[in-house]
Amino acid sequence: MLSRTFVPRMKPPKFQDLILFENDDYIVVNKPPFLSTLDERIGVAASLLRLAREYADDAQVGHRLDRDTSGALVLAKHPEAYRHISMQFENREVNKVYHAVTWGAPPLDKFVVERNIETTKSGKARLAFKGKPAETRFTLLETYARHALVQCEPVTGRMHQIRLHLAYVETPIVGDHLYGGEDFFLSSLKKKFNLKEGETEQPFIKRFALHAKELGFTGLDGMPIKIDAPYPKDFRVLVETLRQYR
Repeated sequence: MLSRTFVPRMKPPKFQDLILFENDDYIVVNKPPFLSTLDERIGVAASLLRLAREYADDAQVGHRLDRDTSGALVLAKHPEAYRHISMQFENREVNKVYHAVTWGAPPLDKFVVERNIETTKSGKARLAFKGKPAETRFTLLETYARHALVQCEPVTGRMHQIRLHLAYVETPIVGDHLYGGEDFFLSSLKKKFNLKEGETEQPFIKRFALHAKELGFTGLDGMPIKIDAPYPKDFRVLVETLRQYR
């Protein structure tokens, strides 16, 4: 069984290879999994911000994605652009769409979860009456034998919001150990699954299956910017595989 503290070793990507969109003010990248948005307190592993500042000296991240979460993330190239995007996030004017692979299918094709969230000193969040208001809109996209592909649109931006709200409706994200999402092993679906002697089956995806699919905001010139981030290989192969077991 995979350790909950598993950290894959990866060569830092070339920042230019991550860029989905760029103008004089903003860069939108497709953040790969296992890359922190900001420098971590422990270790010297590369972060997205550090890579970005080798490309654009004054780059600042407009928001954060969890280390395991892949997908669309916007960076501002200068202070005015940073203030502009920060205000849009604060005023909930940024359109964010995520895709998640869950254990089981949610109870409805379309539904909204409104449950307050508070953070803890352990780095984990939890649902709590005294927490900050949190709202997420969900749409069921596809169902499989034991899993589902769910579209998630967070209205607010609380810590671990999508993960907590999916766990609340008893469909936690695959691989999300922190909030009840077990690993997915192909042997659970594939009848004739054989390992070589001495081998141990590994989880099909070595992170929680959450991807920031779309990001929409307004540029400094007032024109809308909407970016679609393709699935990374691990998420894409997971979905393609599950489609074989409907």
